[in-house]
This record gives sequence, structure tokens and C-alpha cells, in this order.
Amino acid sequence: MPQRLRTCLAAASLVVLLGLIVNSVTEEAVAQQAVSPAAQASPSSSPPATEVEAAAAPVPAKVDVQPIAEDVDIADRLERILTATKWFTNPQALVEEGVVFLDGEANRESSKEWATKLAGSTQDVVAVVNRMTVAERSAWDFSPAWDQLRVMGRSAVQSLPAIIISLFVLLLTFFATIFATRSARRLGTRRFQNALLSEVAARAAAVPVIILGLYLAMRVSGLTQIAATVLGGTGLIGIIIGIAFRDIAENFLASILISMQRPFQAGDLVTIADHQGFVQKVTTRGTIIVTLDGNHVQIPNATIYKSIIRNHSANPNGRLDFIIRIGYDDSMERTQEIVLKVLREHPAVLTDPEPLILVEALTPTGVNIHAYFWINGRDFSGLKVRSATLRQIIAKLNEAGITMPDSREIIFPLGVPLIEPDKAEAQRMERQREEPTTEPAPPVVTRSEGGLRNEREEIREQVRNSRELEPGSNLLKETTAVE
Repeated sequence: MPQRLRTCLAAASLVVLLGLIVNSVTEEAVAQQAVSPAAQASPSSSPPATEVEAAAAPVPAKVDVQPIAEDVDIADRLERILTATKWFTNPQALVEEGVVFLDGEANRESSKEWATKLAGSTQDVVAVVNRMTVAERSAWDFSPAWDQLRVMGRSAVQSLPAIIISLFVLLLTFFATIFATRSARRLGTRRFQNALLSEVAARAAAVPVIILGLYLAMRVSGLTQIAATVLGGTGLIGIIIGIAFRDIAENFLASILISMQRPFQAGDLVTIADHQGFVQKVTTRGTIIVTLDGNHVQIPNATIYKSIIRNHSANPNGRLDFIIRIGYDDSMERTQEIVLKVLREHPAVLTDPEPLILVEALTPTGVNIHAYFWINGRDFSGLKVRSATLRQIIAKLNEAGITMPDSREIIFPLGVPLIEPDKAEAQRMERQREEPTTEPAPPVVTRSEGGLRNEREEIREQVRNSRELEPGSNLLKETTAVE
């Protein structure tokens, strides 16, 4: 710990200690000034004292009677004082050779002890014999409770100025907290360019202002010990809360890292922990994505930060592929040209990078032709483009007479008819004459395929119609966000 910090802490501790000593001495002096006149006042002018005051009332150091006090004068003086207090019933004092004998009934044990001390401090008294009895209190006697209420009421009235000042300090703390929060949020917005970091900075600036305000308010109201306890226990409370809410703290820290590193933006199509969908929002607890079937999935930020994230929207271009199997008797070069021509003419397929039509493998039933092509995934749906291109390619291959065998077994229960070669050729020529020489080109997209656009707009509409799973501001900036 630096020397300057240790010096400041020692000075603060010394000031607090001196304040406590001065406060205790002042309260004791005020109590003595309040009680002493009551003990010295005459019976006619003294108001009746309460039982609580009887226990706390100090005994006068000396009761002056005469320079040379007679026994009769001592007894008379003591009886008049005991009668004036209203704490005794039929008080009697008998003095013989300086020995005081007290008789009567005291309202409580503390009053009896007070009478013994009073007689002992009287001039020329040698000894005191207190023969008073203590009155038995009735079960329905509520005077002690009323005495306590009066004392509490008096203390409340005396503490009213300190309470008002404490409330004023709390009001100033409230406005100071608002000012510090707004200033820190404004500065964080310009410095970090991040909503979550700006909010964290604003809360961090508000915490010391609140603690200082509470400490000052407690000190002004006289709660010095509580103020010191609150100030000293802040760090311990923070550690306890951190251990108890470890998962919440982990998700909160993960949300900070996600908002800083930005592995995705609102509206991106991502795959996280086997869940694929559009990112809707990121809160301090979790990330909400909307899957392609319209379901909301909330994933904890700690899980996202530890998982593999596949962002399908970071690069708008995506590659699709499919496999076509042709027979061994069909021309592979002609098949490649037909498939390449269909892909090049399709409006959703990109020309850069160019499509690739490769011979991939030989199977027992035919040759596999593997087609690769790229589309703009931000504008077009891969499922719909794949359906449209396959439909066109199959139509063109059928038109060219290219077979596409499969591995299924076909059983002919009535046998297989045999056709002579010359007759088969005649039948083929006959079909060509009957069929038109030119067939209409297959459409680029059909109604059943629902267009080539991706599902972003449909998901947006589903999000608008759904309820919000978790309230709070979105920590990600929305570019193409799913609103």
C-alpha cells in the first residue's frame, strides 16, 4: 500500500475517533445539566420525575443544610426531598447520631438505591440504613412503556435537524449519481463505441457516489458505527455476491467480450451449439436467435463465448453443391456442358467465382457428377436456389436423352419384353416425329419454390408478431437486424 494512502487512512481514522469521543462527552454533559437542577429544586417548583429518570439521575455531591447540621434538620431535609421526587409513598427519615434510617415504600429498586445515595451524600451523615420496601408493580401498569415512548419522542424531536440534513444529503447524492451516470455514459459512448461498455462505465461511476453519499448521511444522522461498517464491508459484500452469482457474472463478462469482439451482428445468420438462426439481440445474460422455423432460442453468453460460431452472413457469398449420377453409356463431357450452361444462365448463381462441374466418383450404377456454384446468401435462399437449379438441370438432361440411374432393383413379374434392334430404332424415330422438336425452357423459378429470396423477411415478420423474451437494450448494432 502506498505511503500516501496509508497516511490518508490513518488521518481519517483519527478524525472519526475524535468525533466519537467529543460526541460522547457532549451527551454526558447535557445529561448532567438536565438532571442536576431537578435534584436541587424545591418541592413546590419541581415537576414529577419519571421512573426512567430515577434510574439515570445522579446523586448530588453534597447537600448543604447548615454549617453544623442537627439530626432533626437532616431528617426534615431528606423527607422533603424524597417527597418532592414523587418516587416514594409516605417517606420517613429518622436520624440518630448521624445515622439515617429511611422508611416508606419506593416505586422501584432504582429509586430505593437513589435514596440511599442521597442520604449518604448529605452533610454530617455517618451511615445510612435503608428500610424501604419496593412496591409490587401491577400487571396492567403501562407507565414504563409510556415513559419509554416519551423518551423516544424527545430523542426523535432532538434528532429532527440531523435527519433533515441527512435527507438533504441523500437528495444531493441522488442528483450527483444521475450526473455521474450520464457523464460516464456519454464519455463511454465516445470512447468505446459500445453500448454495453458505456453502460458498465456509467454504473461503475455511480457506485462510489452512492457509497459516499450514504456514508455522509449516516455520519450526519449520528450512525457513525453503521457508516464505518458499510464503508468497510463493501469489498467483502462484493466478494460474497461474486461467489453466489458466479454464473450471472460469467454471462455478464461474456456479454462484454462478445460486444467488444463482435463475432456476429444483429440480423446475421449463424450456427451456434447446433442451433441455426438469425441473431435478434444480445443482452447481459444471453443471446436470442430466431431459427428458420420461427422458434426463439436463448443461448447463455458464456456458452456462446466457449462454442464454435459459424457465421453465414459474414461473407455474403456462399457455395452450394449437388451430385448427379449418369449412366456409363452417357457422355460425361456433354453432361458437364449442360449443367454448366444452366448454372451460368441462372440469375441467382454468381459468375465469379465460376461454377465447377467435376467428375467425382464411379459407382456400381453410374458416374457421379458433382456441381459447385456460388450464390449471394444475403439476398437469396440456398434451399430455393438449389431446388430451382436441380429442376432445370434434370429437365435439360432428360431433353438431351441422358439417363440418371439409381441403385434400386426393379422386378418384372411378367418378364422383360425383347425388341429387335431395327424395330427399336424405328420406334424411336417414330416418337421423335410425333414429339415437337423444341420444348419450352423450364422456368427459372416456380410458384411452389416461393421465389429465390432468402427467409430473412419471413423471419422478421415472425419476430414482429412474437413477444419479447427478455427485456433490455440490444448490445449489438443493427445493420441488417431481424427486428
